[in-house]
Amino acid sequence: GHYYLQKAQDLNKDQTYFLSQLNEAQIASCLFPLGDIDKSEVRLIARKLNLTIASKKDSTGICFIGERHFKEFLHNYLPAQKGKIIDIESKKVLGEHSGAMYYTIGQHRGLGIGGISNRESEGWFVVKKDVSKNIVYVASGSQNKHLYSDYCIVNKLNLFSDYDIDGRKLKAKFRYRSQDADVIVYKIDDDTLKVVFAHKQKAIATGQAAVFYDGSLMVGGGLISEVYADDKRIDK
Repeated sequence: GHYYLQKAQDLNKDQTYFLSQLNEAQIASCLFPLGDIDKSEVRLIARKLNLTIASKKDSTGICFIGERHFKEFLHNYLPAQKGKIIDIESKKVLGEHSGAMYYTIGQHRGLGIGGISNRESEGWFVVKKDVSKNIVYVASGSQNKHLYSDYCIVNKLNLFSDYDIDGRKLKAKFRYRSQDADVIVYKIDDDTLKVVFAHKQKAIATGQAAVFYDGSLMVGGGLISEVYADDKRIDK
């Protein structure tokens, strides 16, 4: 038989997005004893068994490093280089960033450039990073067109041998907490997919996982390598 991963009953705690690189042999060896109950029920069982974990807080963020300041954590491992924050529309320099790798596409907080030319009410959002030139590009307003894209290229694939993904209408998840999006997936070659969005998607970032679902079945995944809007590559 063939092995797939299915979304957990408790969609709030579903981990298939993070497990999307597991292959069939690995999945065949896995057991998920909590897969069909939700977190509150797990806590109840733990309480009955007098386990202290019953009242432990949910882990969030990068769960394994604890509640540490993310920038400080990265700073220990990656040398920071200050650079310019540039408005992608006017090309004006709006401020300085502390290292392009600290910023994510779609980020709004922590830019330190509020209140510029009476546009503070709309706020600024990261829309693009040029890591080689160490520039962070921003655009004004949460619905700015520069935040949206039409399709992406996905590689470093993990696909299942008996499932032909080419030309399929599927659901895709591009970030752990994002809503699943309607997509059509086209196979370019054995390690490359073109993933076309039914509706423009916001803040699609290279390096993130793209995970594909047929119903609740996870049928493959990979890493986003390029992002396009109106047939122009926008991630670099």
